[in-house]
Amino acid sequence: MTDIGISGFGAYVPRLRIERSIIAAAHAWMAPGLRGQAKGSRAFTSWDEDAITMAVEAARDAVGPGDLSGVAAVRLASTNLPYADLQNAAIVARAIGADTGVATSDAAGSQRAGTSALLQALKGRQAELVIASDNPFAKSASTQELSFGAGAAAFVVSDQNVAVRLIGSASVNSVFVDHFRADDADSDYNWEERWVRDEGYAKIAPAAIKAALADAQLGIGDIQHFVMPSYLKGAADAVAKKVKFAGTVASGLEDGVGYAGAAHALLMFAAALEKAEPGDRILLVGFGQGADALIFQATDAIAAAKPARGVAGSIADALPTDSYLRMLSFYGGLEAEWGMRSEKSAKTALTEQYRSADQLEGFNAGKCGKCETVQFPQLQYCVNCHAPAEQFSDVALRDDVAEVLTSTADWLSYHPAPPLWVGFVRFENGVRMLMEMVDIGKEGIDTGAKLRMVYRIKEKDRQRGYNRYFWKSTPISAA
Repeated sequence: MTDIGISGFGAYVPRLRIERSIIAAAHAWMAPGLRGQAKGSRAFTSWDEDAITMAVEAARDAVGPGDLSGVAAVRLASTNLPYADLQNAAIVARAIGADTGVATSDAAGSQRAGTSALLQALKGRQAELVIASDNPFAKSASTQELSFGAGAAAFVVSDQNVAVRLIGSASVNSVFVDHFRADDADSDYNWEERWVRDEGYAKIAPAAIKAALADAQLGIGDIQHFVMPSYLKGAADAVAKKVKFAGTVASGLEDGVGYAGAAHALLMFAAALEKAEPGDRILLVGFGQGADALIFQATDAIAAAKPARGVAGSIADALPTDSYLRMLSFYGGLEAEWGMRSEKSAKTALTEQYRSADQLEGFNAGKCGKCETVQFPQLQYCVNCHAPAEQFSDVALRDDVAEVLTSTADWLSYHPAPPLWVGFVRFENGVRMLMEMVDIGKEGIDTGAKLRMVYRIKEKDRQRGYNRYFWKSTPISAA
């Protein structure tokens, strides 16, 4: 493979948003100083979202209506992966319809895991899908609780229809501890901000930038866009000033997203690419135990590569909430009394999950080879003409549009985000099925409303620490 680069990209930001003033107001009794930092809103994950589900949605946005036939590997970068010893990228690959021959790998351990994974793919010799997805957790009443957010970004690396080329890069490593999280901890321990800004960002990042510019045989004046994430306010501007950059410093996506951990560099990069013009050069910096500096140049194919939703579309598709306790509950910071209905066993039958993987993970219905009836789930015989299942062919439902036939808001059944919305939906190919509906606003949902499919956690087995994933339906737009 020659002339490898980025041919497609996409992003995902959870619909749920909360104004930071609401968070600050909840802590005014003990941390009144937070009010001064409580500007704008941040995104947060629902109870059924995590790094895996967000990665799936970002990947689908990047790939679009095309397929993954040319992709040889799927890389997933995050510092908040659901599993420590169960490959998370493999789950993502199956959900997006990747072939079983596609290689999968996880990358973690640093806030620059996303940029490092992308750099490794760009220096490889095969087509890859690189995804960074993260939803960092912070202690209540901390400044990080205000600044943190959630999201994912995905990039298709190949030699076909290259929209962005890597023209220079460099990496430096340094055991500079700006923060850390022990293996058994939920939140980070952060060091003093001035030290991190002055001795970390201001010295380590410029060294990587200088080396990348030398690799590209360019000066800083040849760069139009500077992208560097940081949860420390002003850190990116300080580094840009230090290296004498005079172009556009990319938005930190503070309003509507918040700092999305290891995914944030690639989220900001995706946002910059959505506005890029042919010929634009973009400097991307990832910081964490050193720094990655990558220099890109957009080609004439950049316009065609821009995704259907992307960062801008995801930010606009917001579902605001005025409940801080809702966010706290979804992040495991609130142990409520859910009643006896919540005590049922959630143990997953792993044998049946494996046998039915094509249906459960790939969301594949069966099309009868005799009468062409499409049906889900796939049974032993056609529901219409009773032809045997051996005559079925797979039909993916995950990218199809459906409409609401009936809907019910159930307040009696246990559900981590009551009420539980369920109803019959009809797909354009004729399939009808009972589905869970998510991200439903206070106004509810009407018969005939259009739905798209999203990959979510169906049920959590808290006793054994296992998530069962499946597809749910959601309104095309939150508005």
